[in-house]
Amino acid sequence: MAISITAEEKQILAGVIIPPRPQALLDIAREAKQEYPDVRKIAKAISQDVGISAAMLQVVNSVAFRRNSEISSIHQAVMTLGIKKVFPLVKAVALKGALPENPVLNKFWQSSALVASACTLYASLLDKPSLSDNAYMLGLFHNAGVPVMLQAFTGYQGVLALGMNQGWENITAMEFHEYKTTHTTLGALLAQQWELPKPMVEVIYYLHDTDGIFTSGELSDISLYLLAIVKLARSSVDGLLCGEHDSQEWLKVQDPLMSFLNIDEVQLDELRLAVAEKLSEH
Repeated sequence: MAISITAEEKQILAGVIIPPRPQALLDIAREAKQEYPDVRKIAKAISQDVGISAAMLQVVNSVAFRRNSEISSIHQAVMTLGIKKVFPLVKAVALKGALPENPVLNKFWQSSALVASACTLYASLLDKPSLSDNAYMLGLFHNAGVPVMLQAFTGYQGVLALGMNQGWENITAMEFHEYKTTHTTLGALLAQQWELPKPMVEVIYYLHDTDGIFTSGELSDISLYLLAIVKLARSSVDGLLCGEHDSQEWLKVQDPLMSFLNIDEVQLDELRLAVAEKLSEH
């Protein structure tokens, strides 16, 4: 499914700054496309960007990727996790570094980091290894339109506070009424520009437009599994931070999501408990 943008929205978006990919990421992408990628070149490209390399080491030693012994260097991270898993992680931390910094986003990024870890854990628990490589990136990226909105529009700080305190389910309607665009549209455009996989772009775009999505046939199974994973992750983080799994966002999608995954409430509770135990170590 394509991203739909109105003519008025196009005019507004023309003045919105979408952060470019850093040189380190371009160098890594170029090497990763080679028939036989050179691990040393990739590790060197990551290491040359101090911000990306420091964030990478923090991520690979987090609860989502933790090994028996700590990973102490970028070369070790690439050798241990493999290029296929490292590249999406580099994209994820590079994006966060490229987006505008603002103290009001501290809580937002803390929540996003937890969602990213939860996405990785759920991909593993659902036995979806083909999705696990991109799961962390999806968790960190899925709401990346929010910082762009904050930078672009005066008064958006109030919307951010409302979303963080009361949930994001009805925020997109408010955004479109006020700004003629939404954080999900901007997030999807950002994902396209950063060359994220198409299923991930779709999940970001349809994150809050989920009525009938699991049965409509409009999205591929890969997109639907990723959507299910990020919804589960957001619910788990709500449970951890607010003590309540069953937000309006979750209740809206719970039954079709469980049907799609072919799980019952007992299995759902078991998944949530396993993820909660890991996230509590964060």
